[in-house]
Amino acid sequence: MVVEEKISESLKENQINDDTIPAEQTTYSLEILKIIKEAQQQHGLRHGDYQRYRGYCSRRLRRLRKVLKVPQGDKRHFKRRDITTIMVTDDKFLQVPLIMAERAWSYAMQLRQESNTEPRKKFHLISRLRKAATYSLQLQELIENANCDARTKLEAQAYVAWIHGSLHFELQLWKKAMENLKKAQVVYGKLASALPESEQILYNARVEELAPSLRYCAYNIGDTTAIDDLMQMRGQLSGELLASLDSLIAQTREKQTNTEEVTWRGQSCGVVPPRAAGLLIADSRLNQTLEKAATNQAKIDLLEAHLIDCKDAISTIRDLFKNELKNKDNDKLSPSQHLITYLQYIRLSRTLERNLALIKAAEESAKTKPQDIVRLYEAALHNLVEISQLQDDEKFLREQEAKTKGYRAFRCYYMAQSLANLHRWREAMALYQRSAKHAKDALEYGEVLPESLSKALEKLEISIEGAKYAAHAHSVLEDGQEEEPGINKYTRTKKPLYERLHEYREDSALLTKQPNVYKLPPPMQPIPCKPLFFDLAFNMVEFPDLSEKLGDQAKKGGQAGLTGFVKGLWGWGNK
Repeated sequence: MVVEEKISESLKENQINDDTIPAEQTTYSLEILKIIKEAQQQHGLRHGDYQRYRGYCSRRLRRLRKVLKVPQGDKRHFKRRDITTIMVTDDKFLQVPLIMAERAWSYAMQLRQESNTEPRKKFHLISRLRKAATYSLQLQELIENANCDARTKLEAQAYVAWIHGSLHFELQLWKKAMENLKKAQVVYGKLASALPESEQILYNARVEELAPSLRYCAYNIGDTTAIDDLMQMRGQLSGELLASLDSLIAQTREKQTNTEEVTWRGQSCGVVPPRAAGLLIADSRLNQTLEKAATNQAKIDLLEAHLIDCKDAISTIRDLFKNELKNKDNDKLSPSQHLITYLQYIRLSRTLERNLALIKAAEESAKTKPQDIVRLYEAALHNLVEISQLQDDEKFLREQEAKTKGYRAFRCYYMAQSLANLHRWREAMALYQRSAKHAKDALEYGEVLPESLSKALEKLEISIEGAKYAAHAHSVLEDGQEEEPGINKYTRTKKPLYERLHEYREDSALLTKQPNVYKLPPPMQPIPCKPLFFDLAFNMVEFPDLSEKLGDQAKKGGQAGLTGFVKGLWGWGNK
């Protein structure tokens, strides 16, 4: 008994000592942005399928609760169980409120797509975003109370700010939305600067993703220069972000449109509809945006997006003035017809500008062939032909004719270069001369010709002179080589070796696996036909009559008749 009491006392002392020693606490970590971005890219958001991502979140949530043994009731009854700080023993516990917030957010984005046709779903959208904001706050509270590292706490703050910013953006509370989105952008930017380069890409992309929404909030608060920044961002973005930016720009245009009268080339276009007014505003600001574009590819993207808007606007205006155009089909001076002509001129002139930007990009590339640039200049000339058909004004036609002459000079120059690459020097010389003639004719138009095109043509004339002399020299050298006898020729020929045995050529093709020695199979040759004897006289011969010699046999055969047939059939009368 005494021994047992001593053992029990020693055990109690050990327990007291163990309680006094602080246990090592586990530090939890959760890379929120990385987790949600990987899940979004793998489960539908790469194609904008929010419904698929929402289904994934539901299945993921069910698996997490099953693994963590935190079910919400059984098959028959539902009993809500939130994750508390005491329950956290693993990083996966922190994922439960995160996935719940993502599920609510994805449902809200799905409803946003459906609200284009069903406006009542806008209210359900806001309700889901409020739910996502609630779950994000639960996540932040859980991370703050649990023993999490500093990166996890910062990511939770940024995620909460982004969700609340999205909610306020939908509610059109621009100041609160801007504050939250700016906070999220700053936190993600700080995280990107503190992380290694391999992990910075994701956070920098998130910072750029928030920029359009911030500029739109700034515009609604009162910053009128924000729309220019939005237009400039258009060439730098793609995918879902570009679609959201297009919707922001469309909303801005609707606010700026008014019913002012527009005049083009001295003639009024009448009262301009809002859709056309929005396009005219965008076109007037496009030049400033193009000047701010960082690269030539960004300019091309801006112009292509603008051309799509032009096409949609023209079709909308045609449908709007359909009846009026039918009544005044032959009246080209009507305001509605003049407005459509003006919009077509904008589309064609911007198409020409896009083609010239493509030509500039092709000239800067080392892999581009001259014939590729020729095709681009042909497209530009086709645009000028379409533009010249819009108006009968002499001044207008003279402007287009001057541009046509200038671009024809460039087209002939690159055609000559493509022929020079094929060592067809005489044809190249002729095209160089034609190009010089077109350039000279274009420069005679003087002030009608655009200044940039005039300077380019002056440089082209200098290039033509040098290329012309080089082509002439190559042509003379080749003629001299052809006249010299016995010179080694390295040019390839399609003739097989047996047809050119009298010539000496160093043909490297003869050393390959398929030397051109003899044509197999050999070509067909005509040969004399083998004589055949045809008995043509057989049809002309008259044979003698032999009926007298066969008369007795014919009579015997005739007397047998039917009786003989019956006897023969039944076997009667046989001897």
